[in-house]
Amino acid sequence: MPQIGFIGTGVMGAAIVRNMMRQGLEVNVYNRTKSKTDELVKAGALWKDTPAAITTSSDIIFTMVGFPKEVEAIYFEANGIFSVNITDKIIVDLTTSTPTLAEKIALKASELGGIALDAPVSGGDLGAKNGTLTIMVGGDQTAYEQVLPIFKTFGKTFALHGASGKGQHTKMANQIMIAGTMTGMTEMMVYANKAGLNLDKVIETLSGGSAANWSLSNYSPRILKEDYSPGFFVKHFIKDLKIALDEAEKMDLELPATRLATELYEKLANEGFENDGTQALIKLWWGDGKQPVVKN
Repeated sequence: MPQIGFIGTGVMGAAIVRNMMRQGLEVNVYNRTKSKTDELVKAGALWKDTPAAITTSSDIIFTMVGFPKEVEAIYFEANGIFSVNITDKIIVDLTTSTPTLAEKIALKASELGGIALDAPVSGGDLGAKNGTLTIMVGGDQTAYEQVLPIFKTFGKTFALHGASGKGQHTKMANQIMIAGTMTGMTEMMVYANKAGLNLDKVIETLSGGSAANWSLSNYSPRILKEDYSPGFFVKHFIKDLKIALDEAEKMDLELPATRLATELYEKLANEGFENDGTQALIKLWWGDGKQPVVKN
């Protein structure tokens, strides 16, 4: 089995590493805040001091951080991935980032004798914990096939969508769709509650019909429990939607619904909820989240 390196053990990264280790993989870990790797190390992961050290000691290196600027730093700065020999190594970025940066990383990796894949994921914290993430990949076919057995340790759906950057473009399509389901789910709950309906019954009924979707099934129950913990941070969703709008502009496309969703989430962040989960959008209507839910 190849030696795995993993850089970025946040909410989703840590869950992915756990699934890898459950399948018998040896994983080297690095995180900017070392304490976030403590539980993983106790479970058998090996701490390394820098991204360079991760790269040197690993055959396949995964990265998963928050923003494109952090991705670029991990790859290109001193003690970064590209500061050491990457000959015959495969580097996989799971971060939702820009197609342009994915192409830049792939070109540099090739120049240095390695291969890079962009492989952003969807499914949130639950998908990461349950090993059911959707993985959208751009890059080399042979490298994809080599990494596929590892993808299967934490993902359920995976596909190669084309050359470098195409995984990120696919993720943008995913986020555009999620923006619509999140705003729809939120406004549905606000409307149904104002109309005096029992929200549990409404959610159960709609989940059995054509309105069924992932956001409704996974986030509406959290809202009813006043659980706004981040399966996916508001600030990261704003980042994703802005990337989608930037890419759309490059293609001379106008996406008014996505633009409105971005504005709503920016308003939510400006009110102090950028570190909440995306389900916190309902706080624009229900203030601090303590909703006046109708009890029938």
